[in-house]
Amino acid sequence: MEILTLSLLNGLSYGLLLFMLSSGLTLILGMMGVLNFAHAAFYMLGAYLGWSVSGWIGFWPALLLAPLAVGALGALFERSCLRRLHGRGHVPELLVTFGLSYVIVELVQLAWGRAPLAFAPPALLQGPAFTLVHVPGGGLEAVAGAAPPELCRAAGCTGFPATRAFMMGVALAMLALLWLLLARTRIGLVIQAALTHPAMVQALGHDLPRIRQLVFGTGAALAALAGVIGGITFVTEPGMAATLGSLLFVVVVVGGLGSLAGAFLASLLIGLLQTAAVSVDATLADLAAHLGWPSGAAPAAQPLLRLSLAQVAPVLPYLLLVAVLALRPRGLLGTREG
Repeated sequence: MEILTLSLLNGLSYGLLLFMLSSGLTLILGMMGVLNFAHAAFYMLGAYLGWSVSGWIGFWPALLLAPLAVGALGALFERSCLRRLHGRGHVPELLVTFGLSYVIVELVQLAWGRAPLAFAPPALLQGPAFTLVHVPGGGLEAVAGAAPPELCRAAGCTGFPATRAFMMGVALAMLALLWLLLARTRIGLVIQAALTHPAMVQALGHDLPRIRQLVFGTGAALAALAGVIGGITFVTEPGMAATLGSLLFVVVVVGGLGSLAGAFLASLLIGLLQTAAVSVDATLADLAAHLGWPSGAAPAAQPLLRLSLAQVAPVLPYLLLVAVLALRPRGLLGTREG
């Protein structure tokens, strides 16, 4: 019961981190049709700027200022570079954002070095948000914060980090705010209309280039916000962009191009899938036997069947991507294929 509960919580928290990242990419892709390869680099830059600002004036101002700074840089990049390529096809836009990602990674390594940074959470987020206490008889009981030491010595306790709980809360708040923005405000309606009828939006007097700039800057800021929170939850180092970069595009494609709800669903699905595979102590042969598949496998397949589920966990999102593209090319909740 404890392993299942912790796996579920860890999977949800990891999935919600993926959603925080993919939400900005979904906005950019849905509004501008730009597959922004630099999105994960904005995530990493947000973590590093958050670390620097946190050292000067504290974490909570850094949580606001770092995303604003990265959002401003993203808006500047859209205006000075990306806007000039609009209308020339997807390949030039893809290549310039691909190049930008490498530039950001190299600049970060020049400025902050290659070693991981000790990005400590603030005092409020240190320690567990709640503790799971083993109840006699095999049950679990949740205690807010850290459980008393004497209780843990007698029954055994497992804490759930406050940083992960905070990350989950921010991701859910982000989902609600983005939905309200896009579905219940005038600017949200203009953004959605600009996707399908850009000429009509411009004819009605709206500044379409400025709207695109705002969307790109907002997407970069959302990635940086995820970076600041991810930096205190996991590790702040130059490889953090590469770790999540490819997964972002899996989330966007599996959820459906431009679908915010689809990105949310795909993020949770991938987070739970990977976490469950890591937490289960079994091999592919055990899984095959549990599913009732024939036990006699070809000799060439024996090394593969000896792999544990934890070893194949990084591959599972891409297998899910292949399955979704084969069965539903539009994605889980998508309305268009490209």
